[in-house]
Amino acid sequence: MNSISFTQIVAIASFAMLAAAGAKAESYEGVQPAVSAKSRAEVNAEAMRTASAPDQNVVRGSRGAETMAVSTERGRIVAEAVRAAAAPDQNVSASSRVNSQVISTMPNPVDARASAANAKSSRL
Repeated sequence: MNSISFTQIVAIASFAMLAAAGAKAESYEGVQPAVSAKSRAEVNAEAMRTASAPDQNVVRGSRGAETMAVSTERGRIVAEAVRAAAAPDQNVSASSRVNSQVISTMPNPVDARASAANAKSSRL
């Protein structure tokens, strides 16, 4: 019973391969020296300035609306918005029905009030 079976040969071969792979450990070369153009105090000061900066982790769009140049008077924009909101056909579009066209025959209430106010002021 001194014969070696196939499974024992495979087991011995796999153990030998594991032992050979384990023998290839890297040598320890220690900590690599730091390469920097700044001193430790300069790096620390820069870190403190960055850490205390306002809105440092916030993207540009989340800070709110940014200012921009105004090209039209505010009163004119408000008047246009009020007129558009009071339009009788503001929720109707040309595609509301098949082959239809939107033709507003109703006067805009803002225009009607303005013409009534002008008519009263011209009677004086």
